[in-house]
Amino acid sequence: MGAFLKAISYYLPEDTLTNEMLAVEFPEWDVDKVYNKVGVRKRHLARPSVTAGDLAEKAARKLFDEKGVGPSDIDFIILCTQSPDFFLPSTACVLQDRLGIPTSAGAFDYNLGCSGCIYGMAMAKGLIAAGLASNVLLLTAETYTKYLHPLDKSNRTIFGDAAAACLISGVEGFAEIGDFVLGTDGSGASNLMVRSGAARQPEKTARESVDDDGHVNREDYLYMNGSAIFNFTLETVPPLMKSLLDKSGIEKADVDYYVFHQANKYMLNTIRKVCGIPADRFYMDLEDTGNTVSSTILIGLKECLRAGKILPGMEVMACGFGVGLSYGACMLHF
Repeated sequence: MGAFLKAISYYLPEDTLTNEMLAVEFPEWDVDKVYNKVGVRKRHLARPSVTAGDLAEKAARKLFDEKGVGPSDIDFIILCTQSPDFFLPSTACVLQDRLGIPTSAGAFDYNLGCSGCIYGMAMAKGLIAAGLASNVLLLTAETYTKYLHPLDKSNRTIFGDAAAACLISGVEGFAEIGDFVLGTDGSGASNLMVRSGAARQPEKTARESVDDDGHVNREDYLYMNGSAIFNFTLETVPPLMKSLLDKSGIEKADVDYYVFHQANKYMLNTIRKVCGIPADRFYMDLEDTGNTVSSTILIGLKECLRAGKILPGMEVMACGFGVGLSYGACMLHF
């Protein structure tokens, strides 16, 4: 039994933070220089009272409206988020009720970041292959900007909030989900982390330290060791691509298009060059969204379909990498 993409939608919060607005807070900041490096002009921000669950609900309702899919069609919900509405219950369970999906549907959250879309597709395919579901609603939603310290200029230039919704079905859709390669390197977990607030370190500490790159590590907020994440990506993605090609039994020349996690412009350009991917076959567009973590790949697929960059008959490689540290890639047959 196969698994197919049948619909994709996404939602961006209305409030935005532009480079010009950031420049008011950081007068030493060169707007054009940062754009040229990071590739972002504005990011969308969830308001203080708006949660990842709220964003996911809006993305799901948008999918229902755009594609003529109804809540009654869904028999499983999986939500990728690292900013859940509650420690418990699972936000996916709350969304089952809010969206009017039948109580016979299964639902759970899973805690992953930049590779979360790929893992979600893999789990959805597994649920369908096992006969546990026919129509899986895969949701990705993050409000990372709430984890950012106001003085963290580096991460505030990169991250934005968003949610995406994807219907994955056992009935033929516009793309068949092919093979996967997944992996984890938890030895690098501390390089991308919010250290306080959960069971390991429940109390906020207000502790700060400075890493080797001169960035402040504030334990109560998101910390990213940019150089370590960059090195991890460059070490991981080329062999990940080769493993997936070998598993799929195809050559690199057979891949028509690549949709990778939209980390930042500099990293993506470097990966593309190291992997020998032509620029016209490589998706890159963070300009109006920033890095939306687990939603970047679904947003990218949606925009590529809308713009005609991905067409029927194409072989597309999707790849995610980051927090965990985790990584994954899959082939999509359009």
